[in-house]
Amino acid sequence: MSSQEIKSRALQLGYLACGIIKANVFDDYREYLDERVKSFPESKNLYEPLYNNVCQPENAKSIIVCTLRYNKYKVPPTLNGLIGKAYQFDSRLPYSGESRSAAEFEAYLKLLGFNILQCLVPVRLAAAKAGLGKLGRNNFLYDPVHGSYVWVYTWVIDKELEYDNIEENILMSACTDACQKCVQSCPTKALSGGFSMDRGKCITQLVCFVRDAMPDEETRLQQGSWLYGCDVCQDACPLNKDKFTQAEDFPLLKEHEKYLSPESILEMDEDTYMNIVNPRFWYAGKDNSWLWRCNALRSMINSGDKKYHSLIKKYCDHEDARIREMAQWGIKVMGI
Repeated sequence: MSSQEIKSRALQLGYLACGIIKANVFDDYREYLDERVKSFPESKNLYEPLYNNVCQPENAKSIIVCTLRYNKYKVPPTLNGLIGKAYQFDSRLPYSGESRSAAEFEAYLKLLGFNILQCLVPVRLAAAKAGLGKLGRNNFLYDPVHGSYVWVYTWVIDKELEYDNIEENILMSACTDACQKCVQSCPTKALSGGFSMDRGKCITQLVCFVRDAMPDEETRLQQGSWLYGCDVCQDACPLNKDKFTQAEDFPLLKEHEKYLSPESILEMDEDTYMNIVNPRFWYAGKDNSWLWRCNALRSMINSGDKKYHSLIKKYCDHEDARIREMAQWGIKVMGI
């Protein structure tokens, strides 16, 4: 089976592009992480697990990389500024067409006799090295046609194949010092001018992966209304202008939309969380509905809208100290 036949099958299944590279091409990723840790020592604990991405198993020979766009889906106006678009249209959900395509492609690779190895891959870097796009100053992969609104998929296999030439120049040439709109737009100043990012300040990290205390008061104000994910740097990028065609509905998003307003999140019962919210947005974890409620309170507080006053007051006596503290902070900020 040739590499070209594998790529052709990927395109038949709807992928934008497919590339194949050696599994041992990520030595520079270690240097990249070293630079992040040196630049942002306060976020060292968030970068250390990523070193596993450069430790491929001994029998890993090749990495097949594919890209797929999500800018074809309709963005509900009520979710703009609340839920990041990549998470509204999560391709890993089992009822999505993208998930079915991935399963079919994986089954195809297994039929060819490849063992698919379960290991971590720096997917955006892999796609850039395979020539499927370039890395922007905001750290996202940019497809030549669809901008940064793309997903990256990788399969690590135990056989050698014909490889694409490794791209040495993986940075977007259009991301010049004269632009930096993504850097300037970042509310928490997580981005820097040198194609780098402090993961500990990224809004997506702060709203999805906090496991204990909420961010400090200044950071809460900077987080704005986001409940899950963030689109600010991508939406500010001139290269993404008019990239969303919004031609199709994503499965079940209309049906779930009503559960995702700040008010609904704050007042949801555990059945709603476990059966609707968490299965779709699982980064927060099954036991962390408190985090969603804190995010909902913060979103309401930052809106400045008086219609939320009574609801915020209601949670000032909540049994969970984290939720209670967020509501009490809101009373102070809004001057209720």
